[in-house]
Amino acid sequence: MKIALTIAGSDSGGGAGVQADLKTFHQFGVFGTSVIVAVTAQNTFGVRAVEAVSSSLVRAQLDALAEDLPPAALKTGMLADAPLVRLVADAVRANGWRSLVVDPVMLATSGDRLLTLDGEAAIRDALLPLAALVTPNLDEAAILTGRPVADVPAMERAGADLLALGAQAALIKGGHLTTDPLTDVLVTRAGVRRFRQSRLTTQSTHGTGCTLSAAVTAGLALGRTLEVAVVGALDFVHRAMAAAPHLGGGRGPLNHSVPPPGPSEK
Repeated sequence: MKIALTIAGSDSGGGAGVQADLKTFHQFGVFGTSVIVAVTAQNTFGVRAVEAVSSSLVRAQLDALAEDLPPAALKTGMLADAPLVRLVADAVRANGWRSLVVDPVMLATSGDRLLTLDGEAAIRDALLPLAALVTPNLDEAAILTGRPVADVPAMERAGADLLALGAQAALIKGGHLTTDPLTDVLVTRAGVRRFRQSRLTTQSTHGTGCTLSAAVTAGLALGRTLEVAVVGALDFVHRAMAAAPHLGGGRGPLNHSVPPPGPSEK
């Protein structure tokens, strides 16, 4: 069994963060490990409180996994602040971990801030050069590239900018577009591919970004090519949203128990 690692924050509501990642890993048939960098108090209405884990404890978690349970692929999610971003980047580099998916979590679905301003710069400078894939939404892509990203051509330009910053590939998520169908854009050194899916009318959108990046990570851990992993992840998230259990009174979680995509889906 392959190991996939998530380095992210805990979500007490269970719909995003480490909880969503581990559910996704399990569904794809990979063994999930975790490094928790922050604890949040949240539900479907929003984030009540955030507390970062000490650097020494984050480092101890990373060292423990490097010693005994090294990942075949890994992802980062919420990293809270610049020192933790740099600590994680140093560990990824020192341990020679490959197939890193960077989900540059900056704001919760509710709009609550999950990363400090200096943390944004640290992601750009320290993590992007290590990334096999970075998965920003439109707002995160605009912050990382320094220019507005509001339509598909701008998404393609942002992807090229992120590659210039060192990432091997960029998946710009189009969930905030106003169009139907929605378009996600994958930019690699080999070119650009657009993925279109019909818009779902649902309030169950909490944890979509976490689930998507975790699904890509699981696919990479299983040895799938990046493009096959991305296609499978997009399909998984779409079906998980469509089958959402409608829990809570706000933006509810997805249904992580939907079947995973097969290895040959393209």
